[in-house]
Amino acid sequence: MRPLLISDTTSVLGLQQEIQRSEESRYDHRLHGLLLVAQGMTCPEVARLLGDAPRSVENWVHRFDQRGLAGLTEGERSGRPTRLDEKQVREIKRVLRAKPSDAGIRVNLWDGKTLSAWIDKTY
Repeated sequence: MRPLLISDTTSVLGLQQEIQRSEESRYDHRLHGLLLVAQGMTCPEVARLLGDAPRSVENWVHRFDQRGLAGLTEGERSGRPTRLDEKQVREIKRVLRAKPSDAGIRVNLWDGKTLSAWIDKTY
């Protein structure tokens, strides 16, 4: 029997976007990856098959080994705030309208890296 193929690359991208759509779908994605590793595939093989980085699959395996299924759930991401409240957003907008030097930053113009560093430091 001839193997079936999805030839439309936009379909593949759409499928990958659907996986990223929600916390539950990302959990299921990691669970499937872990199952493939448990069945004998290597992390790089699973990563190539699922469209992830090999290091990501390795992280899933390590987190599963340490915390079981709870290790596959979404956790807080280091280095950036998970949620800003309205007051914090207003403050960021106010600071962006001013010169960086007014916020204690030694540059003439805001850029993404400078703003991100200021937000990390402040919040």
